[in-house]
Amino acid sequence: MLTTLEPIADNLWTVSAPQHFLGFHVGTKMTVVRLSNGSLLLHSPVSVSHQVKKALDELGPVSHIVCPNLYHHLYAGEVLKLFPTAKLHGPAKLHKKRKDLPFDYALSDSPHSDWVDDLEVLTIEGSMLHETVFYHKPSATLISCDLVENFRTSGHWPTLLWLKVGGLHGKVGWHHLLKLVYWKRSAARQSILKMLEWPFERAIIAHGRILEEDAHHTMEQAFRWLLK
Repeated sequence: MLTTLEPIADNLWTVSAPQHFLGFHVGTKMTVVRLSNGSLLLHSPVSVSHQVKKALDELGPVSHIVCPNLYHHLYAGEVLKLFPTAKLHGPAKLHKKRKDLPFDYALSDSPHSDWVDDLEVLTIEGSMLHETVFYHKPSATLISCDLVENFRTSGHWPTLLWLKVGGLHGKVGWHHLLKLVYWKRSAARQSILKMLEWPFERAIIAHGRILEEDAHHTMEQAFRWLLK
């Protein structure tokens, strides 16, 4: 677990953490947004160390915790205990899946009033993940979890094999097998086209390296299979 916040842009940080998926080493990351009102939004919560908790406290009060899809919620309860006054957000379907979590809001295409100056939101329709993606307007950054992955390689041979079989070794994209989550492709296509209307220059993703250069074109190319 990393014990520090990595600055990405003004009022934007990430915290990386180990994560296994079906035994593969894919890692994950939480994005921290300092809103215009001075409070913090935690996107895709990870386990928070004492050092990270201290760093967050120094940045501002945590007012919102966002579980952006049906799978990035594992540490939401743990993080909510550290910041009990924060409002918890997640897809409506996740409210039913995790009845043990006291959700305050269901994610939609309408931003919370605390976010309206900083973030635009869009739910990706037609996907089993039920993910809502965010556009951080001040830094022109797309904030997402499971749209694409970006791994150059892996020292863990089963993970390396997974990347090669899925067409992801050294490439930005989505594993061939996982494309099945887009079960309503027409609806998903329209959502991705709407997302690409955002003029983002950087893309934060949960698994792999952040897209820092030519991010918009790279994301568009990664979705050629869906957009064609």
